Amino acid sequence: MFRRFSSEIGSGAAAPPTLADTKERAAVIPPPRSELARRTNDVTDLKVRFHQRLLDMLNLPVIDKVPIEELRREVGQIVREMLIEEGIALNAKECVQLIEEILDEVLGLGPLEPLLKDDTISDILVNTHKQVFVERFGRLELTPVRFKDDKHLLRIIDKIVSGIGRRIDESQPWVDARLSDGSRVNAIIPPSAIDGPLLSIRKFTRTPLTIDRLIEIGTMTKDMAEFLKRVVQSRLNLLISGGTGSGKTTMLNALSTMISDRERIITIEDAAELQLQQSHVLRLETRPPNIEGKGAVTQRDLVRNALRMRPDRIIVGEVRGAEVLDMLQAMNTGHDGSMTTVHANSPRDSLARLEQMIGMTGFNLSDRTMRRTMASALNVIVQLERMSDGKRRIVSIQEITGMEGDVVTMQEIFVFRRTGIDGNGNVLGHFEATGVRPKFAQRFEAWGVPLPADMFEPRRRLA
Repeated sequence: MFRRFSSEIGSGAAAPPTLADTKERAAVIPPPRSELARRTNDVTDLKVRFHQRLLDMLNLPVIDKVPIEELRREVGQIVREMLIEEGIALNAKECVQLIEEILDEVLGLGPLEPLLKDDTISDILVNTHKQVFVERFGRLELTPVRFKDDKHLLRIIDKIVSGIGRRIDESQPWVDARLSDGSRVNAIIPPSAIDGPLLSIRKFTRTPLTIDRLIEIGTMTKDMAEFLKRVVQSRLNLLISGGTGSGKTTMLNALSTMISDRERIITIEDAAELQLQQSHVLRLETRPPNIEGKGAVTQRDLVRNALRMRPDRIIVGEVRGAEVLDMLQAMNTGHDGSMTTVHANSPRDSLARLEQMIGMTGFNLSDRTMRRTMASALNVIVQLERMSDGKRRIVSIQEITGMEGDVVTMQEIFVFRRTGIDGNGNVLGHFEATGVRPKFAQRFEAWGVPLPADMFEPRRRLA
């Protein structure tokens, strides 16, 4: 039936290969024996070879119109015919597994599909076609997953990139993209990648981590969560800082759940990852230039446009360049409660990074003017760190209090005190208050969300 659909559509698809064609191919790539087919390399070779034959036989536009169960049944019948043609004997379990893997090749991302379906995996790192690592529970693991060759891996990369209207080739050998579930993808290919194509996927959980879950896994305490909840509710401007993989986007997602459903929120990202649950959310995404070098839409363009869309809050996934000045100006001109993230190793470094990015705007601003802009726009900095045991923790929450001379003044409110490492490599420590009561505590009271006074007692361990 599926092959009948192909002929009715009339796409010009090639006729199914004959037995003579099969023998000719087999002379180039010897068919594996039954016992060898169980080994990873042989199964991969068999799977890719059958997939290529399926592409010759099937009309790809029809695939989207056929129910998945019917597609599985028809592909299963074709695969069984191919196995008989090539004289390959597989038991029932091996045959079902092969059919599922070929369906992954046709409909999904081939060898990566089982890794994408595994909820215990947070990162997938493909180091050329020969090696695939994953991060599970904060630790890197080598997997048995392999691609047939670089061409096979390039085809999977192209499928990801073309799915969101982007491109990757020798003239543009790297790209940032995303999967349909919001997972972040980076790919880089030769000539920039010397040994072969490289692919990194930062998986996004199907169910975003909530504040309660972050408390449970030790990223923060209940007291810190209550404090941050009031920061969001009282519309203070928030900067989330941290290194790569420290959980900045996860924290931004979690804190965004505390925003009122009555507010109009605009999100701006390079690759859409945020999963806000409010009913009035407008999502904007950048666009790279086309092959002629035209048509690019930058984050700065989107921030400027967002100001004309009557937002209550603007959330920028990550500031990386000249858009930072427009973001700070938005925070200073009535868009209180806005949030963004930045790559930095400490709260003080995050301000230095913002200062460097303001310099990218081309405006000749003095250091004092830049710092005054930051001091008046930002209220709170949350510093995250991915520790040696793989766990992500808030290591500092600081308030920006103003300016003293040419220096932005800050005071630390909560901190993670690291005390050592246990025999299993787990980082030991505790969260505590520094004894500083934030200046904006009065704002909490004015907004009807006061905090207990004893929360800020010196060296008080946070619950």
